[in-house]
Amino acid sequence: MRPPRRLPAAVAALAVLALAGCGGADDPSSGADTDTVRGTVTVFAAASLTESFGTLGRQFEAAHPGTRVTFNFAGSSALATQITQGAPADVFASAAPGPMRTVTEAGDAAGEPAVFVRNQLVIAVPKENPERVTGLADLIRPGTKVALCAPQVPCGEAAGKALDNSGVRLTPVTLEQDVKGALAKVKLGEVDAALVYRTDVRATPELTAVEFPESAGAVNDYPIVVLTAAGNPAGARAFVAYVRSDAGRAVLTDAGFQPPPVG
Repeated sequence: MRPPRRLPAAVAALAVLALAGCGGADDPSSGADTDTVRGTVTVFAAASLTESFGTLGRQFEAAHPGTRVTFNFAGSSALATQITQGAPADVFASAAPGPMRTVTEAGDAAGEPAVFVRNQLVIAVPKENPERVTGLADLIRPGTKVALCAPQVPCGEAAGKALDNSGVRLTPVTLEQDVKGALAKVKLGEVDAALVYRTDVRATPELTAVEFPESAGAVNDYPIVVLTAAGNPAGARAFVAYVRSDAGRAVLTDAGFQPPPVG
């Protein structure tokens, strides 16, 4: 077992809150009877999973009386950093393989991460699309303001690939730390458009999604894993199984996620 690590103040505060509801520590790799799952399951998940995981959390609690699912939604890279610095969590769901690799290479993943969905970028614009945006080339018209995710964030990395594929050289007016931040800039009228995930626009009635072909070359795989230091490993395994079940897949597909690759 690795010696405990000193946590930054912000992460330590999170640890106190999260541990308050967690059960005793067990071996995360051991089997569990999900019919006897109890206690709090703490899930660190990409911001783009906010709506769908909120629904799955409520469904999981109903299916397993005596459980409570708590979430920490943020950019995947930030979540990976928190986990490797010792923030207590049971499950990590990332919006791309890169942040998950950070966690696995640090020895914080119990087992092999599994890709459970994929997601694709769209151009988010106001409902009436006043700038008449039809593709990436429209985003570099004079006076058009665009928000992107920061390059180290999965949605920013995907946007960079899509822009490279198109040959469009776009200078954003802002770089946000997660997809919800980029989306909020469009909702508030601070920018004319943003490159975000299809699922985020579907969950935002006041915006509309403009599909663009270059996004097909920048699809993100979303992996999920139980964490080595899980305080509730049985609950963590049960939650991951629920996300990957037919019931979980139905919620995610309805939100606009794509099924994982076969094989």
